[in-house]
Amino acid sequence: MQKILLVRVSSLGDVVHNMPAVADIQRVYPDAQIDWLVEESFADLVTLVQGVRRPIPFSLRRWRKRLFSASTWREIRVFRRALAAERYDLVIDCQGLIKTAWVASWARGPLAGLGNRTDGAGYEWPVRFFYDRRVPIEPRTHVVERTRQLVAQAIGAPRPEPTDDIEFGLDTSRAARALAEVGLNLPVPYVVLVHATSRADKQWPDAAWIELGRGLVTRGASLVLPWGSEAERATSERLAKEFGAAAIVPPRLSLPAVVGLLDGAAATVGVDTGLVHIAAALKRPTVELYNFATAWRTGGYWSPCVVNLGTAGSPPTLQQVKAALAGFGLL
Repeated sequence: MQKILLVRVSSLGDVVHNMPAVADIQRVYPDAQIDWLVEESFADLVTLVQGVRRPIPFSLRRWRKRLFSASTWREIRVFRRALAAERYDLVIDCQGLIKTAWVASWARGPLAGLGNRTDGAGYEWPVRFFYDRRVPIEPRTHVVERTRQLVAQAIGAPRPEPTDDIEFGLDTSRAARALAEVGLNLPVPYVVLVHATSRADKQWPDAAWIELGRGLVTRGASLVLPWGSEAERATSERLAKEFGAAAIVPPRLSLPAVVGLLDGAAATVGVDTGLVHIAAALKRPTVELYNFATAWRTGGYWSPCVVNLGTAGSPPTLQQVKAALAGFGLL
């Protein structure tokens, strides 16, 4: 029985894009015990990935805020001892950053990682000194395929192809239960509008959201506008006022509840952000909006239900989004 530790700590979209590696490992080692070291804020999401024995929460973001606190260093020492308590047959750093290679080296077991940077992806060359095995990847490689190729070579499996069946393994039954615990009244059908992103230059204009939402309401759909920060909540509430009773601004949801929300939606429309990547991973009708030439690297390609719109210098238009939703029978 193989014991394997995957290391991919952040961000949300990258954690989602790392999920198919679990199913790939299980195809080779059906009885593998797979642990996943991940930023603590994403650990609840990783618990939904079928095939993961346990997420190991990593608290770097919180530790950084209290770096000079004695309690922080005590917590780090406890974490390090706990990580080293397990012996792994293989540790795979899927992120390629100094911070992830360093913490991966605390685990007991041979350490494999990326041998080079790929286009548009984070990579820090000193990580090579941490790895027992370095896996080269073609520079222009989708983030999902980058991890799948890394893991395949690390475990001695054939190179996966983009046309292979890709499974993210999210347990939608558990996600539905998490959403039910919130007690939301969600009229069917509903469409999720994801306006929020960490970068202003990834946003879609309010006017386009409003016209799109009004068109969906006219066709009998309800709208759900999730949020993750107070600023995002304010935007959700501002947009929701344009749609009246047809719009729902939910309370702040846990990531398992978000999965349940997206899985039950008639469609999700949103900018390049983690929630939209979850919808795509679920293979639900999803329209991803890009303002940069990055859809080739992060956009969903594994299902005809996922539509990527926009590129550098040519942001997605309202007409394109409406056409995509028309293809799903919504407009």
